Amino acid sequence: MGYYALFYDVVDDFANKRLPFRELHLGLAREAHARGEIVLAGALADPADGALLIFQVSDRGVVEDFVRKDPYVAGGLVSRWQIRPWTVVIGNLADTPAAAS
Repeated sequence: MGYYALFYDVVDDFANKRLPFRELHLGLAREAHARGEIVLAGALADPADGALLIFQVSDRGVVEDFVRKDPYVAGGLVSRWQIRPWTVVIGNLADTPAAAS
């Protein structure tokens, strides 16, 4: 199982424009969390211009499938998205903890 960071850049006035899609988006995210796919997720602040979702999955395709189903993406609220593999070395989620020097 690997970690993937999903970055969303969102449109101007996202906080207001998301309202019709919010419950559907959160439902999708809650389902992914319940399956153990999403570890952490939330909006970026100051400025509120994006979001970050951390997945722990065996296949990047799971993250791509989430994006395809996300009402925020389908509704045109996400102006750009990017999936990046994430190597965790410090913290409770570390795959391979960094050795102390």
